[in-house]
Amino acid sequence: MVTRVLNSTSFSRRMAVTLILLLALISAVSVLLLTRKSLKLPPGPAPVPVLGNLHQLGPLPHRTLRDLARLHGPVMQLWLGKAPAVVLSSPEAAWEMLRVHDLDCCTRPVSPGPKRLTYDLKNVAFAPYGAYWREIRKLLVVELVSARRVKAVWCAREQQVEKLISTLGCAGAKPVALDEHILSLSDGIIGTVAFGNIYGSDKFTQNKNFQHALDEATDVLSGSSAEDFLPKAVGRFIDHITGVVAQRERIFKHLDAFFDMVIEQHLDPNRAKSENSGDDLVDVLISHWKEHRGTLKFTRNHVKAIIFDTFIAGIDTSSITIMWAMSELIRSPRVLNKVQTEIRAVVDGKDRVRPEDMSKLKYLRMVVKETLRLHPPAPLLVPRETMRHIQISGYDIPAKTRIYVNAWAIGRDQASWPEHPEEFNPERFEENEIDFKGEHLQLLPFGTGRRICPGMSMGIATVEFTLANMLCCFQWALPEGMVVEDVSMEEEGKLNFHRKTPLVLVPIILCKRRNH
Repeated sequence: MVTRVLNSTSFSRRMAVTLILLLALISAVSVLLLTRKSLKLPPGPAPVPVLGNLHQLGPLPHRTLRDLARLHGPVMQLWLGKAPAVVLSSPEAAWEMLRVHDLDCCTRPVSPGPKRLTYDLKNVAFAPYGAYWREIRKLLVVELVSARRVKAVWCAREQQVEKLISTLGCAGAKPVALDEHILSLSDGIIGTVAFGNIYGSDKFTQNKNFQHALDEATDVLSGSSAEDFLPKAVGRFIDHITGVVAQRERIFKHLDAFFDMVIEQHLDPNRAKSENSGDDLVDVLISHWKEHRGTLKFTRNHVKAIIFDTFIAGIDTSSITIMWAMSELIRSPRVLNKVQTEIRAVVDGKDRVRPEDMSKLKYLRMVVKETLRLHPPAPLLVPRETMRHIQISGYDIPAKTRIYVNAWAIGRDQASWPEHPEEFNPERFEENEIDFKGEHLQLLPFGTGRRICPGMSMGIATVEFTLANMLCCFQWALPEGMVVEDVSMEEEGKLNFHRKTPLVLVPIILCKRRNH
């Protein structure tokens, strides 16, 4: 009898606790719904169950979202499955978020793909905002822009550009698919800066799958995971049965093994050393790890994460911009002739463009600006997430909302670029000081504020120096039978958007070969 009473009492207590929890849950949901009703949320297309608005994005979301913004406004709410998101498509709205509310939304949404590939968010690009991110970004920036690093980068840049010019010169005025050559150049520059002269060693050249793994990693970083958009348990199950998790692990293990090989080569006391040995990025990172510099508890995985960051951020963006610039130039003979005339006048009989010549090439800089306006490498900047409630253009944006900035739409905004915004016309920069360094709201290919791309200056220098020498040393023509209208400008990609088809051009050598 006593036992029955105790059990009855215990049951009653459990029931009471369950009812209290249920009422608390109902109250919380009601408060949430009432709160959301009282907010002035941005307009947007109606979501469907489970998917939200995912089905509306299509293969080129920057274009689709621009079209949707024309219907719903430059501050537009979407539901990416369960995840609330806001897309900003006007310069004013983007500037208000990136600069006015920079501190309120300068973190990143956590996604399983980037989290795994960056060793639990130990890199700069995807790390959440906080003390760790500030210190690791400071370390990377100092190493990228230090006098030693700038010198090392210029040496690597000149070597790789010389190699490119030599390779193209051997084509014998025959059609060449530029894409692989330009990608190899960017890879060579970043690889030499990060890994030093051993990047050209046999072990590196034999690892031909590294670039392929990086390409696959870019797809993973784009956030194409069901767990991002569906309830965690459901999304994780779908990612397992569809092979997303297996693919992620395969890519991670491939890159991890490669980075381990790099670190072991740098740790080898018998490693062959050149004049510049010890000046590469991996050496600096290893010294932080081994000597416990700074306040960070630096580990081997930190070294790997930052190497990964350097490659992902450095290779694709530079090569994509060079390819779009060459595509636009070959379709605009007037601009091509004008920029080549400027370059050759500055070179004045020399066989190459030298680093000291670059500051004089003002029209070339306009060409690069115009390319970035029309073809930002990441059309939708890497997403941010609000850390607290903010307002943009009078609309309420709750905490934990993903923010996407459509840099592609901003670059073609009619109000900012009233003179034929869809046309390639570098002269539009003659009458203004608009630049891409994050100080002008009309042009934000690298973002602005705390999360602006730290490698921007390095990447732009590579783009300008490569283009200058390609345009100095060769006259460029289309293959026989082609006209400018035949040059495809179709895009493809996920995080970064490049040309869909190879760009095939004929390089006709003009300059004298240098004797080595």
